[in-house]
Amino acid sequence: MRLLLHTFILTLLPTLALAQSMPQGADVVYYHQETRLKGYLNEPASATEDTPVVLLTPAWKGLTLNYKQKADKIAADTGYIVMAIDVYGEGVRPRSNDEAAKLSGAYKANPELFRGRMMAAVDYMTRRRNIKNNQIAVIGFCFGGAGALELARTGTDVAGVVSFHGNLKSAVPAQVGAINTKVLVLHGAADPIVPPEEVQGFKEEMKAAEVKDWQLVEYGNAVHSFTDKNAGTDVSTGVAYDPVVAKRAFAEMHRFLAEVFEQK
Repeated sequence: MRLLLHTFILTLLPTLALAQSMPQGADVVYYHQETRLKGYLNEPASATEDTPVVLLTPAWKGLTLNYKQKADKIAADTGYIVMAIDVYGEGVRPRSNDEAAKLSGAYKANPELFRGRMMAAVDYMTRRRNIKNNQIAVIGFCFGGAGALELARTGTDVAGVVSFHGNLKSAVPAQVGAINTKVLVLHGAADPIVPPEEVQGFKEEMKAAEVKDWQLVEYGNAVHSFTDKNAGTDVSTGVAYDPVVAKRAFAEMHRFLAEVFEQK
């Protein structure tokens, strides 16, 4: 009997693990101009009209299962409504790093388009939930972190934006007084993709634009993609996961979100 029970449990474990890894939310369709976008939304059963919303912007390969799982985890940990957004458009998903670099580069070279795609997600959630912008915060990873900062440069009054190891330079820097939201940048101090001169340029941009509330946290020895479990651990490549830094960065994000939503 014990052997049968043990065998049953061993058989069941992979099924349970698979169930836990499957997305818990649902796909949602919205538009930017004529482009159909497909995001992913997790609305906890406990959500009310006052529940804050977090928009999660994926890295350069777009809205993959990994980012749906990130959205689910944040929703489970916080009770917030979380939507992983689609920047590229339905069905547009780079299959290689070369494709991702080319596609993401086109958006970084065209801030108006990039900002429009970011704002489309904000507009969708304000209509869906019948809320104001200040009930929404935007976070992003790598390319998505750049998107969160581009959104801030539009002058939108979302509660706050968070960039995880994101690109900091914009082809169209913020104008004086343009940034009306709170900004948190979480950066790996050894990131070769976002080098010190780009970090310094960002600091100068924030100062020149007279941004009232911005923070830059640098993690020593951390390289690019430090929150991405799929990035490997070889820091010599310039791209690597760091579990300790990732934990600290997510804790900083949670603190920031709690603060900005309390002030809304």
